[in-house]
Amino acid sequence: MQNNYPQKQGIDLILKRAFFYWNKSLFFQLAFSIIYFGILLTVFFFFASKYGILEQYRELSGYLKDGVEVYTREAAKMAATEEYQKFSLAMVGCTIFLYPLNLGLYQIFRKIDLSEKPELGDLFVGYNGFNFFKYIGYYIFWFFIFMYAFQTIILAVVWVFITLFVAPLMFFMDKRIFEAISLNFKALKIYFIEILVCVIVAVFFKYIGFALFFIGGLFTFPFWNAMIYSLYKTVYSEKG
Repeated sequence: MQNNYPQKQGIDLILKRAFFYWNKSLFFQLAFSIIYFGILLTVFFFFASKYGILEQYRELSGYLKDGVEVYTREAAKMAATEEYQKFSLAMVGCTIFLYPLNLGLYQIFRKIDLSEKPELGDLFVGYNGFNFFKYIGYYIFWFFIFMYAFQTIILAVVWVFITLFVAPLMFFMDKRIFEAISLNFKALKIYFIEILVCVIVAVFFKYIGFALFFIGGLFTFPFWNAMIYSLYKTVYSEKG
């Protein structure tokens, strides 16, 4: 399968297509968010209760009146405790486990392109057979580099950009991680402005639902995937 770069399309067309995919799959966007946050919050409260994290947070909030320096020092002490580290590890593990849900949305968008009827089971295509280990392995690799890069913020943003298309390239073209990163980097050099503008719009729209009306965030939170898929279709051709 060749990785040709189609003729450039306008940013307005890319945005319209992203909103089209999102609008045509609102039921699945909601299902994605309910499943994602339902599992995440269940794990959060279970382990927070098990390790006494909520009590630690209540105690920590009492230091706010003593100033930022005192609060920061006490927060660092809490983060260094064995209980908090076990809790953090559980939350990281849960986040990693949930990652393949994103591949399910790509499957749904592809079905929309093919005029096929999406099904709720499509959301779990990333958990099928060996796919689960492939995408989980990639996200573990992605996540730990991101967490290390996050200390500088800028490097974390760069990492997000140079891995933006890795998941769809792995999913649709069966590319390996480093091959996909290489193709992603080449695409950035050609479509940087288009990608930058669309990413900014996607991040803004993703969280605006929570800011304006909390329940709306369940619909807007997965929008990021619709934008990535729209950009992917613009940047890459799967025709061999």
